[in-house]
Amino acid sequence: MTVDFKQRIKSARHWSSPAEDDSDDVAPLEAFESDRGRIINSAAVRRLQQKTQVFPLERNAAVRSRLTHSMEVQQVGRYISQTIVKKLAEKNLLEATGLAGLERQFETIVDMACLMHDIGNPPFGHFGEAAINQWMARNIDVFFQQHAFDQTSEHSRLRALFSLRHASANSAGLEAVKRDLCNFEGNAQGLRIIDTLQNLNLTYSQISGLLKYTRRGDQKKPQGQYLAKKVGFYLSENSLLKRLQQALTMEAGKRSPFAYVMEAADDISYCIADIEDAVEKGILRIDDVPELLNREYSALLRGEKSLGKAVIATAEQSEWMSDITRRAYASYQKSGLTGNFFVSLRVGINGKAVEHAAERFVENLEAVFSGGFDEALTEDGSGCHLLLQTLKNVALERVFSHQEVEAQELQGYRIITGLLDLYRPLLELPRDSFADLLAGKEKTHLYASRLFKKLPGKHLNAYKQALDNIAVFSADLKDKKLASLSEDLWEWYFRTRLLLDYISGMTDQFAYDEYRVLSVIERPA
Repeated sequence: MTVDFKQRIKSARHWSSPAEDDSDDVAPLEAFESDRGRIINSAAVRRLQQKTQVFPLERNAAVRSRLTHSMEVQQVGRYISQTIVKKLAEKNLLEATGLAGLERQFETIVDMACLMHDIGNPPFGHFGEAAINQWMARNIDVFFQQHAFDQTSEHSRLRALFSLRHASANSAGLEAVKRDLCNFEGNAQGLRIIDTLQNLNLTYSQISGLLKYTRRGDQKKPQGQYLAKKVGFYLSENSLLKRLQQALTMEAGKRSPFAYVMEAADDISYCIADIEDAVEKGILRIDDVPELLNREYSALLRGEKSLGKAVIATAEQSEWMSDITRRAYASYQKSGLTGNFFVSLRVGINGKAVEHAAERFVENLEAVFSGGFDEALTEDGSGCHLLLQTLKNVALERVFSHQEVEAQELQGYRIITGLLDLYRPLLELPRDSFADLLAGKEKTHLYASRLFKKLPGKHLNAYKQALDNIAVFSADLKDKKLASLSEDLWEWYFRTRLLLDYISGMTDQFAYDEYRVLSVIERPA
């Protein structure tokens, strides 16, 4: 495959002005600076300051939030991008790969993809994701079949809609929709936020940098495919992906090259950050960190613990961790400041990891450009892989298993589950009753009407737009088992997305406060 970055770096967006049509020209930097402004000024990015990285509801401002973490990922992403460009220039490949004149555009796309990479994460991080998915898995069959409801009740319409006979006739399609709704994933939600909810109208090139995984929510998880190990987008964003792939001449099931860099930057950044935050919280002692890291590094090197890949570290790389921690600890002893230890540790590890990620990008340029390179840039059994896996293992064994962290995760799980239980009546309503709520005419369902009033306007607008376009949406799926499903079912699908959008978009503190108020643990302010 010919590598031509002009095919991946374009100023095309869903709503473009004639001046932005660059089908034959180099995409101007201004288009991506416009993206930068839209992203930085978005509410989705601002909310990251009150979403957890590791420690939910943390009062210590020195401990990372999702926003400060994302800013660190930005810096590493820019560093990797600059190193890639430098390596291509040294090989005289900028012109041959179509990147000449697009170097800053490449860097800016990666930079903003890094800033956005966590915007879809729900309150309380991965535990919040688990809470949403497990709640949906426990309840979705009840919603779909409603076989326990009285036929004469107000639920009879929904019962008839999802009767066992109907489900049997459309079982494959129904199972696909269930799978999509039970596969909430922060990366997929991020795409939904920037396009469907916030309507940022970013360039397709910028959006492509956020597409970390290539599997659609309704598709089963394949074995041994790294790019499809998690859900990358939902059925609701299917048309977005088709437009993006057409605009950037990308094949379905493939990544953009920018996503590889974003992923590497995230992996490099969070590994050290989790250890540093644990020291700040008093979970780890700074004096113990060098020994913990060296012991874990040695265990991975000797094969006592699995790296997931065959170790290919050189003799020099086998000494990397001891050399890096020795310098870092000496810096700490000289100054007495724990911050100096982590500055030195970060310089030592990031320098090697960034260089390695950039080298892997260039070595595998054709596969990375096509989007078929089926592994992470930093996970290849090398010394870089050993460094990062060491940090991940120590955090997993010594930080995430700490009783304070586990207690906070349990609280977060209960809060998300509780909120879904509290808002459940909105999903139980028949379609016509929910339509009356939307029109301001519903008077009989008092509790549901109060819940409805709490839903944000932009989320309701996304729901209404989805309803207006159900026929087009269904036809665009080009999948018989999905296209044959009823309009009523798709209405309920988008209603469920509406509720998940609202709850997953809450900050940690807002979710905590909302749960306490609605559970009558405290009075509303």
